[in-house]
Amino acid sequence: MNLEILISFVVAVFALAISPGPDNIFVLVQSLRFGKNYGLATVLGLMTGCLIHTSLVAFGVSLLIVNNELLFTALKIFGACYLLYLAFKVYQSPGMIDLSSAKSSPKTPFQLFQQGFVMNVLNPKVSLFFLALFPGFLFSDGLPKTYQFIILGGVFILVSLVVFSSIALLSGFLKKYIEGHKNAGKFLKWLQIMVFVGIAIFICI
Repeated sequence: MNLEILISFVVAVFALAISPGPDNIFVLVQSLRFGKNYGLATVLGLMTGCLIHTSLVAFGVSLLIVNNELLFTALKIFGACYLLYLAFKVYQSPGMIDLSSAKSSPKTPFQLFQQGFVMNVLNPKVSLFFLALFPGFLFSDGLPKTYQFIILGGVFILVSLVVFSSIALLSGFLKKYIEGHKNAGKFLKWLQIMVFVGIAIFICI
């Protein structure tokens, strides 16, 4: 087992989780508008949705590539290209964090949990992202690929859960910080670009 690869995966996921995106901005907005419990409920819904995508990738893709080295190599090349595409899309986006987006009128935390779950499950880009990310971070020659995909999915969910929950709990402070530091969005934008490009290079090595 290569712990360095797992640690690199954790660092990459952490950097992506703190970078502004639709999910963490949605969590922040709900926390600001309705309270921390609503934000935490949204986080749990989003992470539960990630379990579905992890299962789809683990039991579908790993079975296809388990004995096909050519397909596995092609999948890693696809993953690197997709991550470079994501980096380009982030580069094209404005370096501003919009806290007025993702507005809604939830009734209960459970309804926000459902909303976060449905948002995640019905977003095919999540499975596509997992498909691009996970093959480059397989960390064991002896452990079946299915188990490695499941472990990577679990690590992704755990790290994202910690970061997103922190966003909900620290929403008031984060709002003041973002409003007082206009360049925060630009810094996080370039951080996200560097992480995408770095992972793409790592996958190809």
